[in-house]
Amino acid sequence: MHKPKRPFQQLKTEEHRINGRIYALEVRLVIDNAESQIVSLKEALKRAEDLELDLIEVVPNAKPPVCRIADYSKFLYDKKKREKEQKAKQIKVVIKEIRFTSNTDDHDFDFKAKHAEEFIKEGSKVKAYVQFRGRAIMFKERGELLLLKLGEHLQEIATIEQLPKLEGKRMFMMINPKQSKKNLSH
Repeated sequence: MHKPKRPFQQLKTEEHRINGRIYALEVRLVIDNAESQIVSLKEALKRAEDLELDLIEVVPNAKPPVCRIADYSKFLYDKKKREKEQKAKQIKVVIKEIRFTSNTDDHDFDFKAKHAEEFIKEGSKVKAYVQFRGRAIMFKERGELLLLKLGEHLQEIATIEQLPKLEGKRMFMMINPKQSKKNLSH
């Protein structure tokens, strides 16, 4: 006897029930440019057939289920298009890191502060941190002063989201770009 390779493999089901796969007795029928109405499934199927379109179950959990008369492939296309537009509107937050040591000199500080400024102008958040090595942890206040100096340097274009905080051998601070005037008007 031949044994199937994947006995519990489920058949790929469509996202929505359409036409003959709808099993409710009554449905709330939604047609473009008309009020919704509760009709029998037979009548809804007949109307869809008369218009040469599909009956699509849009909200299966409603009492009675909500169905729409439309071309199924166009319905799916429009749905994907809407989802793509929503995804494009989402804001992606990028966090850039800048690392200092407790004895970073002025030239290195200026160099890294310039990078932080560029990141902020791009719209990215900046996570600035001081890495303590060995006995340098004894000079925590040096690291805190360094991070606060960076925050002061960027105060024109950024705000400090989180003040310097020590976690293990790292002290870090989060800096956000300030909202521009055009973003606030929307």
